[in-house]
Amino acid sequence: MVQTHDGAALLGAQAKIPQSPDEAELDRVPNPHPDLNYLARFTQPEFTSLCPVTGQPDFAHLVIDYVPDLWLVESKALKLYLTSFRNHGAFHEDCTIRIAKDLVAALSPRWLRIGGYWYPRGGMPIDVFWQTAEPPKGLWIPDQGVAPYRGRG
Repeated sequence: MVQTHDGAALLGAQAKIPQSPDEAELDRVPNPHPDLNYLARFTQPEFTSLCPVTGQPDFAHLVIDYVPDLWLVESKALKLYLTSFRNHGAFHEDCTIRIAKDLVAALSPRWLRIGGYWYPRGGMPIDVFWQTAEPPKGLWIPDQGVAPYRGRG
């Protein structure tokens, strides 16, 4: 399980890339607007992990939307956490859902969804989507903006 720290322990400090998600840390900081429902989005267009069978690299475009409650994820810690998957062998579904579950465990957001748009492996793209529940009523949720995979056609 990923470690969580209150405060920005990694922000402004030199930090090594964790060798695996198990070694990563997710810093969280207080939400300055806990009275509001608003959407925060992180987009990682160059996410990489490894195929657990072949060891070959897999690539994805991740979009993480969440409605914070008391905590925000610190962006540098999130970048390092996501980068820690580059040497991690797991299937697309496992990577996508693990990231969502780790963020939920660290932040206890009011709502979270993730879209994992994976580039083809064996000629077939695999997209993975998950959310914690129905979004809060009245929340503006923009489209994730990732076109379906069309190849060269």
